[in-house]
Amino acid sequence: MRARVVGMLAETFVHPGTGQTTGAIDLPVAREAATDYPFIAGSSLKGALLDDYRQRNAEEKERIFGKQDNAGDLLVSDARLLLLPVRSLTSAYKWVTCPHLLERLQRDLKRSGQEDAGFEIPPVEPKKALTGGNGRLFLEERSFEISGRVPEDVVQAAGSLIPHGEARGRLAEQLAILHDDDFGWFARYGLAVQARNVLDENKKSKNLWYEETLPPDTLMYAVLAERKGNRTLDSVKENIGEYLQVGGNETVGQGWFALRWRD
Repeated sequence: MRARVVGMLAETFVHPGTGQTTGAIDLPVAREAATDYPFIAGSSLKGALLDDYRQRNAEEKERIFGKQDNAGDLLVSDARLLLLPVRSLTSAYKWVTCPHLLERLQRDLKRSGQEDAGFEIPPVEPKKALTGGNGRLFLEERSFEISGRVPEDVVQAAGSLIPHGEARGRLAEQLAILHDDDFGWFARYGLAVQARNVLDENKKSKNLWYEETLPPDTLMYAVLAERKGNRTLDSVKENIGEYLQVGGNETVGQGWFALRWRD
């Protein structure tokens, strides 16, 4: 089974919603039950790919994406989180990840046929960080001791999923690796919450609600595979544009990703 990893860099806010109210947030993002990591369900991602594909090649959409009585040849995984932008008091922001997310990337690269992921996962102690600079790193209201730099092979592996050369160029200084437990706090509580409203004809509020979103520059990735080896992945790559809209709130400009197919 042939497979490819596709990097997805958020160009706008993204709302991969669940439709369930959690506490004060009316519309939270979709999260994994065990880890609370935000993710995009494979069914949602496949639907977005289909919508974009059939605008360019309607003839093969049923063979590739399937129909009611045929599953189709394309296999689409969930889109997984790799780098989360977090506000920093010492720089504009940091791209934050953790050893667990890097381990997942290694396993997914192996699943897609790349036996050697090309990087080793560095250990990180709690309340410490690997990043550029020295002294202390301040993320939101939390402080971490800088214990070293991010290894170059990790920077290159993450950069291979980023479409834009300018963004890859600043990754080495902006990437930070935290302990799994420390990263989990930002994944649970560090996302933006936006207030949205419906006004009546007199400009009075009819319905105020709160939505959780992933910030621009969030880096995710997915594994796409073909079952029968008849150029399905090649056709998808050729007919999907450089940008893909996924998730809710399309009419207010949310959900746009820039794509990069990893070699």
